[in-house]
Amino acid sequence: MAENKNNNNSNSNNNGKMSYEEAGQKGGEKTKQKHGKEFYEEIGEKGGEKTRQEHGKEHYEDIGQKGGRNSGNSGSSNNSN
Repeated sequence: MAENKNNNNSNSNNNGKMSYEEAGQKGGEKTKQKHGKEFYEEIGEKGGEKTRQEHGKEHYEDIGQKGGRNSGNSGSSNNSN
């Protein structure tokens, strides 16, 4: 996870309240410290297995065919200049 060195920047506009993003980062860091990398690997494997059971092998073939193409509208990988 990226470390935010300017924690007070976001809080200054929220009357000292933590944003959802900051709360998520803080919770993720705490979970990482408590459970370690293996925890995330295990839950990732469980999620992948559940997805395979629900959507089948074809689902992974479909997303594999798409490769790195951006499916969102953010435009971050679309250089139309």
